[in-house]
Amino acid sequence: MTAPLSGLRVFDLTRILAGPTCTQLLGDLGADVIKVERPGQGDDTRKWGPPFVPGPDGGDTTESAYFLSANRNKRSLSIDISKPEGQVLAKRLIGFCDILVENFKVGNLARYGLGYDDLKDSNPGLIYCSITGFGQTGPYAPRAGYDYLAQGMGGMMSLTGEPAGEPVKVGIGIADIMCGMYASSAILAALHHRGMTGQGQHIDLGLLDTQVAWLSYEGSNYLTSGEIPKRQGNEHPNIVPYKVMPCADGHVIIAVGNDAQFARFCCFAGCPELAEDERFQTNASRVRNREALYAMLPDITRQKTQKAWVEGLAEIGVPSGPVNTLDQVFADPQVLARDMKITMPYPGSQRTEVDLIGNPIKFSETPVDYRFAPPRAGQDSDSILEELLDISPEERARLRGKGVI
Repeated sequence: MTAPLSGLRVFDLTRILAGPTCTQLLGDLGADVIKVERPGQGDDTRKWGPPFVPGPDGGDTTESAYFLSANRNKRSLSIDISKPEGQVLAKRLIGFCDILVENFKVGNLARYGLGYDDLKDSNPGLIYCSITGFGQTGPYAPRAGYDYLAQGMGGMMSLTGEPAGEPVKVGIGIADIMCGMYASSAILAALHHRGMTGQGQHIDLGLLDTQVAWLSYEGSNYLTSGEIPKRQGNEHPNIVPYKVMPCADGHVIIAVGNDAQFARFCCFAGCPELAEDERFQTNASRVRNREALYAMLPDITRQKTQKAWVEGLAEIGVPSGPVNTLDQVFADPQVLARDMKITMPYPGSQRTEVDLIGNPIKFSETPVDYRFAPPRAGQDSDSILEELLDISPEERARLRGKGVI
């Protein structure tokens, strides 16, 4: 079976996390992704460790776990696009590509003749996606942007953390990752448009924009009410009870989504009278009286173990779950059954393979295709240049000697 994007080629001028997240997803869906890296340096995140992949002797290699997280299903090509000959090579290769994804600062690629306006006439079907901190327009456009800044400026940190504590960022680079997700979705829409019209286009994405976009219901709550949401720790602004609660042997998440679930929860918990209390009969009343309800629940939830809560509530259709550490996540039978942990060959490492996080998309006819483990910097330069441009070994040796590749 063929992956859904087989036959498409991506010229990947991205590094760090947002852009590589986008291009890894396109690669998982079958696109041929050519990751362009600077000779002798590569993507900055190759050095973002420890941890690094262990080598045959158990010592660190030059490949970080961070890099592995977003660079599967790509071929690595070393080209120095700051050199005129490198720019010529890049333009020739782009002519064989359907999609270009880049996350340089606004205007930087134009200095090398590789901006969208430089390429669109000779490549009218090219889909050119730019990912920056603040987009191509607006007063902040020239600034460098990072995930942490986007989480702060975009309001996410104001919503995250305990009510009396300081603002807190999400534990991973979620603004980067979501920007990469939006980028991949936009590229797929542009491919559909090109299929109907033959016309490519420029896609402009900014970390701050995407962070604001996924404020979701909290942003809508503010726009509707005019009230600035407050940090609520593990609580939900619109649903009660919806919180991590203590149990006999740790903690359990109770996530009651409607009034019928609350009544079943109360019956199972041995406190049916709470469901009849006018303060708690409806979700709206529970939200208004959350402090009173949350003051009562811990003594109740401590009466059962985590397993008893999770299994018992599952039987009566009330959502609940444990708070897993990552060792528990990757040993969870559901996670394993869904192939969310995969293993790929990785020659030159201690185990000759690496464990990676799987793609969550499950197709019935065109499954995700794990073809290539994350590449070493420049490992595919010779094969790509020979395959697409028919550059001889002698010419490649000359270019390599000049630092172009």
